[in-house]
Amino acid sequence: MKKRTLYCLFMLVVSASSLMLQFPDTAQAYKIERKYYEEKGQVIWDVPSPQKEVAITFDDGPNPLYTPAILDVLKKYHAKATFFVVGKHIKRNPEIVKREIREGHELGDHTYTHPHNFSYASKQLFTKEVTKTEKLIEKVQKNKVKLFRPPGGNLNKQIIKYSNKKGYKIILWSWHQDPKDWRNPGSGYISRHILSNVKNGDIILLHDSGGNRRQTIEALEIVLPELQKRGFKCVTVSELLKNDPKFTPLFPAELEPFKQLDAPS
Repeated sequence: MKKRTLYCLFMLVVSASSLMLQFPDTAQAYKIERKYYEEKGQVIWDVPSPQKEVAITFDDGPNPLYTPAILDVLKKYHAKATFFVVGKHIKRNPEIVKREIREGHELGDHTYTHPHNFSYASKQLFTKEVTKTEKLIEKVQKNKVKLFRPPGGNLNKQIIKYSNKKGYKIILWSWHQDPKDWRNPGSGYISRHILSNVKNGDIILLHDSGGNRRQTIEALEIVLPELQKRGFKCVTVSELLKNDPKFTPLFPAELEPFKQLDAPS
């Protein structure tokens, strides 16, 4: 029995080593040096700020059922958000994206097809996935900082390198602000997780597509008025970045990056 256990452990090590040889960047997705990349401003998890502001972000949309409902709640409480959109969903729901822009929200790139193996993306796949969505976003959103969030938040040095070359700021989320709403843990759990952990400069991760998002909508009805009660303002990621001196060059006054634009017909 002991020999068999040792053999199984040996085979596990061999398999892991083999995987690392086939995919040399596999470990990089889990070994990204936050301090190094955060200080350089190449990857953003949150933006520590003296101001009571947070950025709520939504991944995977637009969705024809849930995104409009989320927009209704945001409008009700005068909250702004950043939507990390998937290109193929923009193609199916262009009017929703136009509404997001009309109502003062912001778009970020979340690839075209949301590939789950994106951490192994080649330069060609990265360019194809990100550029196709970028072109769709640029049709409705001008003079904005280019924001990118990789599917699943999966990162490695190559993705960071490609993103920086294309002029993107990689936006993840505050480690204490992922209520995993995609698991449908209940609107009470989602809202409690956000409110019990909220800090100035948080980037909060939610989803407006990829499954049933009714719990997310219900949680927003709890979270937004409570944040207002506590004195927090919900802003876009770009507005949050303005609180950090190292990002001030991104916002030359002549670009008017936060001017609300009417989406083209």
